[in-house]
Amino acid sequence: MRNGYQSIAALLLFAVMTAISSAEDVQKSPPMPMKGMGMGMHHGMGGMMAGMTEEQKDKHLSSMQEHMLKMHDLSNQILAEKDSAKKEQLKTQQLQLMKAHHAVMREHHQQMQEPMK
Repeated sequence: MRNGYQSIAALLLFAVMTAISSAEDVQKSPPMPMKGMGMGMHHGMGGMMAGMTEEQKDKHLSSMQEHMLKMHDLSNQILAEKDSAKKEQLKTQQLQLMKAHHAVMREHHQQMQEPMK
């Protein structure tokens, strides 16, 4: 019986040591670079909005919110629509909205890159 308890204690100790070792490896690894991923929202708003006044930030965020609401509204309409022709029309409308937004963002990105050159 004593050997059973010793075996269990040894396994628990091994499991704890393995978990601690794995946690240290995760903490030591450097963060993944975001290079080449565009100006997406996953970059955070700090760099993109640096140098803006509070009024400019509010205007920018309101614009983003308006775009998101339009996209979500169209998505909800597409999901609810039963008529396939009307559904395709809504998808085309949403795609055009996405293309227009992409063009604006690409233009903004190009403008931001010009002073750096």
